[in-house]
Amino acid sequence: MSNQAWLERSFNAVWHPCTQMKRHERLPIVPIASANGVWLTDFDGKRYLDGVSSWWVNLFGHGHPRIKQAIRDQLDQLEHVMLAGFTHRPVVELSERLAALSGLGHAFYGSDGASATEIALKMSFHYWKNSGQPGKIRFVSLENSYHGETVGALAVTDVPLFSSTYADLLKPGLRAPSPDARQAAPGETAADVALRAARSLENLLAKHGGEIAAVIVEPLVQGAAGMAMHDPIYLTELRRLCDRYQVHLIADEIAVGFGRTGSFFAYQQADIVPDFLCLSKGITGGFLPLSCVLARDEIYQAFYHDDVARGFLHSHSYTGNALACAAALAVLDIFEDEDALAANRAKAEAFNARLAPIAARADVRHFRHRGMIWAFDVDTTRSDFALAYFSAMLKRGCLLRPIGKTVYFMPPYTLNHEEMDWLANAAFAALDEVQAGESAATDPTALP
Repeated sequence: MSNQAWLERSFNAVWHPCTQMKRHERLPIVPIASANGVWLTDFDGKRYLDGVSSWWVNLFGHGHPRIKQAIRDQLDQLEHVMLAGFTHRPVVELSERLAALSGLGHAFYGSDGASATEIALKMSFHYWKNSGQPGKIRFVSLENSYHGETVGALAVTDVPLFSSTYADLLKPGLRAPSPDARQAAPGETAADVALRAARSLENLLAKHGGEIAAVIVEPLVQGAAGMAMHDPIYLTELRRLCDRYQVHLIADEIAVGFGRTGSFFAYQQADIVPDFLCLSKGITGGFLPLSCVLARDEIYQAFYHDDVARGFLHSHSYTGNALACAAALAVLDIFEDEDALAANRAKAEAFNARLAPIAARADVRHFRHRGMIWAFDVDTTRSDFALAYFSAMLKRGCLLRPIGKTVYFMPPYTLNHEEMDWLANAAFAALDEVQAGESAATDPTALP
């Protein structure tokens, strides 16, 4: 079947996520038949370089042979068993290895990132209840934060479109200023911005500490805020303040964990350890859904009791799925055996050089980089910039999805020098096209 046939069937049968389906009358959905490495291939044989790791999950590209083989091997042993009252080798080994990497203890598993946020919030609330402080029921999140789209997660997500639409369903939380380095005044550094934000947070905690259960933060990079990056000193101060005011620190590393910011976990760059660590996305290398919350041992102990009501009351049918855990173990093996963090440092230096012409453009603001994340803001009058740029990149055989007027790159770690050239050159040319005011492509599948 052709692209057109699959496009029509998908449009008529599939409700796509975070999508106004009507817009696809003008910008057709792209059907993908197969993928390998950094490349997606449609049903007509045309290729697209996946510059965002398919929503930040395919750390080592598509179809990585070691991850595929790990899943095949596990298929011959056990595909799934309920984790209530049972256990299995992959979930035990994965939990042990994550504990050793993070400095945190017991692991609780879910199916996706929003589930991990819900788990951490509920755990924190329930911990304080079990500890004789039932009044600690509120949560602090940062301005422009994103922690998922389920009802509990939306309460700590600051995306106006979501919060206004579903406001009547949400329990209001508290907002603290973002340490976004783009807010620096003339003469200020990123550290200055971070310290100013920390002082504002301290005022909030001093006023409401007795009712706050936890502060949740995306360490170093706020993704949906347009890859807003902050200095690690903010995390150092956050840890100090949470300790002082007896508030949990939840590190949401769903997007930034597993090497994406240059260290295995982003919080490690501040030399701290959170109370809860939320993981998902890259944990299985993009092969299977899985999320995990790691918690301090003392938090786990507060639930260990004869009373069932003091136990953590949460479950998922596919919690700790054996196939997903086997994929995650393979991801950890790749990091260890191939020294992926060191390899990424070399790749980042090479890609920085290729993006230098973009950073130097007069219409580019706040070019920024951390680890394997790059972003820049575009000075443009086009209200349709994100859609137009997305379309212009598809024409050039690349997948990039701007956030508002922010263009970002989060490519697979397997990106080679030739692919860097392809992506950087396409990004520059697409910016020229969109800024010249040319209309968005009506058919992104019609590549030359």
